[in-house]
Amino acid sequence: MMGPAHSLSGAAAWLGVGAATAAFGHPMPWPVLLVGALICAGAALAPDLDHKAATISRSFGPVSRRVCEVVDKLSYAVYKATRKPGDPRRSGGHRTLTHTWLWAVLIGAACSAVAITCGRWGVLVILFAHMVLAIEGLLWRAARGSSSDVLVWLLAATSAWILAGMLDKDGNGSHWLFDAQGQEYLWLGLPIILGALVHDIGDALTVSGCPILWPIPIGRKRWYPVGPPKAMRFRAGSWVEIKVLMPVFMVLGGVGCAAALNVI
Repeated sequence: MMGPAHSLSGAAAWLGVGAATAAFGHPMPWPVLLVGALICAGAALAPDLDHKAATISRSFGPVSRRVCEVVDKLSYAVYKATRKPGDPRRSGGHRTLTHTWLWAVLIGAACSAVAITCGRWGVLVILFAHMVLAIEGLLWRAARGSSSDVLVWLLAATSAWILAGMLDKDGNGSHWLFDAQGQEYLWLGLPIILGALVHDIGDALTVSGCPILWPIPIGRKRWYPVGPPKAMRFRAGSWVEIKVLMPVFMVLGGVGCAAALNVI
């Protein structure tokens, strides 16, 4: 899928989680609902770190472009080293390592560790990075172009500072879900994991499928492209994605938000 659909699906997924936790008697404070939705929207773009032409490659200027090149080569190396006889030969690493459940869990765990170890500054870095991605994804056309990069970064930095201040207030969410001493912001890894998995599921619906289950082998393949029957798949950027899925994500996100806030 394209960037806007990925981001919308990520935000909708976290709002759905908010509705579920409210239904089970453990509602999210509204700052957690808001921050989690924005982080998840940004994290839903992050698996394309292995693609030099993806939205994330443009999001942080030359730094992100260079990181994407490195991750692409790393992913390709892992693919070649772990492929089974049934896996096809390929020339790049897109939709391999960063499009797996294992990558999602490792990245989420790493961000939680940064938040716990580095405190407020670690939280600010995580928020800034995902705010940039969320803005790039949700405001795709408005945020494109080198002339808007600085404005996006400024908006993301300001948003990160304000949101971190909101979460720091008592009862607003720094201890949501994990309330033991030293576990502040441990939950930040959850929307990151969810966003990455939602991205993978979205890509699995497209023509190429997605090797979400790696490194679990299926038959003669270790990089099995999980997906529905081919008749149910669509091409990225097609009318199915733009005219059907994106409106559905918006509606589901709105319903989830309302349920999470006990409006319905």
